[in-house]
Formats: sequence, structure tokens, C-alpha cells
Amino acid sequence: MPQIMKKVYLLTLLISFSSFAQKTFDNIKSEKLGEERRITIGLPASYEANKDKKYPVLYLLDGDYLFDPFSGAVSYGSYWDDVPEMIIIGIHQNKDGERFDDTTIDQNNGLPFEKGAQFFEFVGAELIPYIEKKYRTSPFRIIAGHDLTASFANFYLYKEKPLFNAYICFSPELAPKMEVRIPEKFAKIKEPIFYYLSAADGDIKKIKEPIEKLDSNIKIANNPLVNYKYELFKGTTHYTEVLHSIPSALYQIFEVYRPINSAEYNNKIAVLESGYAEYLENKYNEMSKVLGVQIPVRMSDFKVIENIILKKNAYSELGKMAEIGNVNYPKAMLGEYELGLMYEKQGDPKHASKKYQNASQMEPIGDLNKDMMYEKIDEMNTLAKKK
Repeated sequence: MPQIMKKVYLLTLLISFSSFAQKTFDNIKSEKLGEERRITIGLPASYEANKDKKYPVLYLLDGDYLFDPFSGAVSYGSYWDDVPEMIIIGIHQNKDGERFDDTTIDQNNGLPFEKGAQFFEFVGAELIPYIEKKYRTSPFRIIAGHDLTASFANFYLYKEKPLFNAYICFSPELAPKMEVRIPEKFAKIKEPIFYYLSAADGDIKKIKEPIEKLDSNIKIANNPLVNYKYELFKGTTHYTEVLHSIPSALYQIFEVYRPINSAEYNNKIAVLESGYAEYLENKYNEMSKVLGVQIPVRMSDFKVIENIILKKNAYSELGKMAEIGNVNYPKAMLGEYELGLMYEKQGDPKHASKKYQNASQMEPIGDLNKDMMYEKIDEMNTLAKKK
């Protein structure tokens, strides 16, 4: 497929998936700006059906043209459960030079100035409180922008407590001193933060050189709490690189959210000598603590860990798996089954039979059902008689 056709196909794919979200518009009356500002709101498909669920929020500067490709990528990723559903807020900046006014800075101190300072306050003091009051939001906030607005997004890092948990910066036209200030901030960060930076090999020298300095300085700061990724896309222009960057940025930020895949299994789980159940528990705790995403342990992940425990003969860890099962699925037979499996593998069919009996009185889950439990009970009773 020719390169241009690949780009058209990718754009069509991303935009077509945006139909999964509910897309509406709103006008916010801003005292900071002295005017109304239009925004686009994308709500997840499950928003109305799941009244208790809270969602991370993705704020898009340059929302006029970034909303649809981001919405498509999020919809596609959440369809495969690789990224969580989220609320997307696109800020309109395409009327009468708004984009340039919103990003006004003082060239001497490299900080927001005049209308830029007003826009800075609008996002932090008006827009975010408005969204968090009106919608069910989790504490995890992401901001993204392109060139001028990508640079502007970084100003929220300068605050004593950064306003956002994750920053996505496509080919930023960095403000003065930014390539030094951001790494200095990262060196002092005491809470986990995500930072994605990208550029095109077709970007002009004025854009690329400061980005390369920023990348080098962030790597020198080397704070493990900063989840950082930089990508330079070959064969792209200042505008086409955005379509390459969007899925990469989302997958970087939500890596821990993804179901266990072969890479995670081989690189992080199979190399462990013990602590497999603890790894599973920590994965979901981190998902909740860092990303603000709370979901039950996926049965596919549960089975992956169960299988390696059996493969490594680490049978005592099945007790921990039972605890995880009972916390996540208290009405299901999963926890009692794991205890039965632990006793069975440890050569205690009498106790195994009791646990399988308990499991048979609970709700089926996954491939576990009453018939299977009854078979296990008979098997354990037969073994117990032989002892």
C-alpha cells in the first residue's frame, strides 16, 4: 500500500471509530477570558448505562482538529480493552486567531502573558472545575496539544503540584527556557507523572533542536517517577506525525491498564522466581492508584497467573489467588476453587473436597461451573479413600 494511502486509511480508521462515543457541544461563559468558549465533549458509550463508573479525562488543546483522531484512537483501544474509556474535552481555538492569543507568552521570562495568562487560568480555574462538577470523573487528567499548544500545555507542569497527571506534546514549539525548566521540575517530582514527546523528521530546525535538548535533559534528570517517552517519526511532516503519535502516547500512558500480553508475560512475569499472585495484585492496585481506574481483575489475567503458579509448582500462592478472587468476585466460586486447587496440589484431597463443595454452592464464573466442581469433589473423595 503506498505511503499516502496508508495515511488516508489510518485517518479514516481513527475517525470512523469516533462514532462509538457520544459527541456533544457546550459553551462555557468565562470570567477569565471575558467571553464564552466553545468545547466539544465526548462521553464514553457506557456513560449512561453505568451510573457508578468514573472516567479519566483527556483535555485537548487544538480540540478543533485533535478531537476526532483522539476519539477514534480511544474508541478503538477501549474496544479491545487496551485503554480505558475516558471523557474527552476538546477546546475550540480556531476563531479569529484564538489559538495565537491563547498561547501568548512573555519572550523574556518564557511564561504565559496577557491573553495567554487568561487562557491559562481559564483551563485550570474554570474549565476543569466545570467538567468535574458536571460529569463523573476520576482524578486522572491528561492534556494534549500540537506545536504552540503542546508547548503551552507544559506550563501546567510549572505549578507546585502539576495540574495534570499526563502530558502529550506533539512537535512542541518550546517557550524560552522550557527545555531546562521541565527537566528541573521532573528531577523534583514526588508523584508519578507521564510525559510523551514526539517530533517529525520533517519538522523545521527551530522546532527540532529545542526538542532534542529537552529530550537529552529529561534523560539526565532520570527520575523513575517520570514515565517518559520520546519518538521521532521518520518520513513524516509536522502534521502527519500526529496520527502516528496519538496511539503511541495513549498506549504508553495506559500500559499498566492493558491485559497481560506475551511481552509482559515473558519480560516481567516468567522471569520471577516467586510472587506471581502479588504481581497480579500490584498490577491492579497500580491501575487504581496511579490511573484512577478501578476494574475487577480480568479473568484472562487471573488465568495467566494461575497457570504459571501451577507450572512453577508454587502452590502456596494459590491461597493469595483465592484472596484476590474473593475480593474481586465475592459471590463467585473462584476463591473457593483456588483453595481447593491449592489443597489438591499439596496432596490434601480431604480439604480440597470441602473447598470444591463450597465452590459448588456459589455462582459460576469463566470456565468454572457446578458440573466441574462435582467432578472435582468425586475425584478428591476417591483419592481420600486411597489414603
